[in-house]
Amino acid sequence: MQGNNFRLKSDYKPAGDQPEAVAVLLESIKKGNKYQTLLGVTGSGKTYTMANIIQALQRPALVIVHNKTLAAQLYSEFRDLFPDNAVEYFVSYYDYYQPEAYLPATDTYIEKDSSINEEIDKLRHSATAALFERNDVIIIASVSCIYGLGDPEDYSELMISLRPGMMIARDYVIDRLIDIQYSRNDIEFVRGRFRVRGDIIEIFPSDSGEKAVRVEFFGDQIDRISEFDPITGRATGLMSHLAVFPASHFATHREKMLKAIETIKTELAHRIKYFRDNNKLIEAQRLEERTMYDIEMIREAGFCSGIENYSRHISGREPGSSPYTLIDYFPEDFITFIDESHVMLPQLRGMYNGDKARKGNLVEYGFRLPCAYDNRPLMFEEFLEKTGRMVFVSATPAAFEYANSSVVAEQVIRPTGLVDPEVIIRPVKNQVDDLMAEINETAKKGGRILVTTLTKKMSEDLTDYLESFNIRVKYLHSEVETLERVEIIRDLRLGKFDVLVGINLLREGLDIPEVELVAILDADKEGLFRSETSLIQTMGRAARNVNGRVILYADEMTGSIERAVRETNRRRQKQIEFNIANNITPRTIVKHIYDSIRIVKETASEDYDVFDDTLTTEEMQNLIIALRKDMKACAIRLEFEKAAQLRDKIEFLAKKIK
Repeated sequence: MQGNNFRLKSDYKPAGDQPEAVAVLLESIKKGNKYQTLLGVTGSGKTYTMANIIQALQRPALVIVHNKTLAAQLYSEFRDLFPDNAVEYFVSYYDYYQPEAYLPATDTYIEKDSSINEEIDKLRHSATAALFERNDVIIIASVSCIYGLGDPEDYSELMISLRPGMMIARDYVIDRLIDIQYSRNDIEFVRGRFRVRGDIIEIFPSDSGEKAVRVEFFGDQIDRISEFDPITGRATGLMSHLAVFPASHFATHREKMLKAIETIKTELAHRIKYFRDNNKLIEAQRLEERTMYDIEMIREAGFCSGIENYSRHISGREPGSSPYTLIDYFPEDFITFIDESHVMLPQLRGMYNGDKARKGNLVEYGFRLPCAYDNRPLMFEEFLEKTGRMVFVSATPAAFEYANSSVVAEQVIRPTGLVDPEVIIRPVKNQVDDLMAEINETAKKGGRILVTTLTKKMSEDLTDYLESFNIRVKYLHSEVETLERVEIIRDLRLGKFDVLVGINLLREGLDIPEVELVAILDADKEGLFRSETSLIQTMGRAARNVNGRVILYADEMTGSIERAVRETNRRRQKQIEFNIANNITPRTIVKHIYDSIRIVKETASEDYDVFDDTLTTEEMQNLIIALRKDMKACAIRLEFEKAAQLRDKIEFLAKKIK
């Protein structure tokens, strides 16, 4: 294992009460205390504090956050703070996910349906590979980190290690690639595939987004390993070592898979007997047909749809034992940060019961074997047991954090001198008209606006209404795809539009210093989204701008509003006193606007200059293949104008080749 020491690079030094918070937390961790809390207000530099702790401890770190948008933001920030270290991103790779389910009341079976985001899958593979390759790793993860992955020992052992000069047969390498679920395809060369040309094997690694690898043999010896651009075929550098990790986290040894088939058959026989003894003949037949089909697929292809439901058999675990997760890929001395812990901990706590309830019907009615129960997220107690030292981070810690933490380090002074925003309360009547006037005034001065509603439909309707008055507005909710959310927030910061409307995604951790106004509609509707914690978190989105204001539209002063305003005023007063004592003039946070989250900065194939006379015939042929693929994708998405442009470029290149 290799890697540099963690080296924090920043133009800033710890200020305000950051130095004291870092010192208190480090002392507690080094004493061996399991839990500690950082109570940090919005804009006080909690991320920078976490970074200082990581650098001081020099241990791998897992940072868990409650939504993908915040995870993307933290990923960019940590990459900026640790440019020489491995900062990785691990969230659910589903853009759309409909879990398998059965509804007995209507006899309705719902088959699993999903849409996998290839870019996020690359990032997940990059994260697990990094943990085996180096020790200076920070992984920003969502709740996905407690869901089942394959056995980390198998993942590591199945890794193919190649070096120039190594004595190894070409055909043996091909067999190994197939064993770790790479597929051979000499035409469509994409991630997770390889192709063979004589004594050359070209591999597109599962954790790579842009570069492929060419392994050249001389007899049974590796002559050279080079990295190349899969579109142009042009070599970009020589490699002294190549590590090819499995294309799937559920890959395992052939012997283990054959043994798993036998144990699956044994469980199937017991379950069929149970159903027949209880006169459940339909369930018995259904289970036998489905399971035997899966067994055949595993035997012939090494994989089947829903293979994760057999993960206990594949890894050889005992019934009821905890599954392998991302946490098992970490070394023993890692540190965990639970960001926005007041939201994240309940989320971690609730995953197991929901999963078990859904699978109960599948097992009871013969759609799955009982081993499907063991393909599950960790129970909360298992999660706490598997993680090491832990720091809870929140502006509003909950009872669990206070009850279990050895220390609570308070960080409420902002180094920038910014005070909590002024809170204005206005009546609900005519709230939309009043909001429009405030939006126009704020946007005219160049500020951005966040508006929170109570429902998804209301956010969409409000967006349409504001657009009808030529207001530049977009909405953000859970159905917007992961990477698209990041793009929307980036566009808001860049000024491509002025107003962002949302429900629950405009709360914890969202860092947009350009926001001058936060408007909370129907603030007096007590509930989850209008609780004291939610109000404090949402109001905090305006705390990064010197002109920040908050408007609560409410007809009555609820207990939540009263407590939230009181706490905001307390923090305001404390910051003002600090500013006066230290002669600090508040200033708006200046924060870098990061590029979109990608494992690499990719160049779309349609951006290649087809008039470039330096391209060889082979490079132009490779470019035509890539352009055709993009053209078909555009046609499927009904983007016919873009597809026509790509077609014209293909025709031009074809004529040029002739």
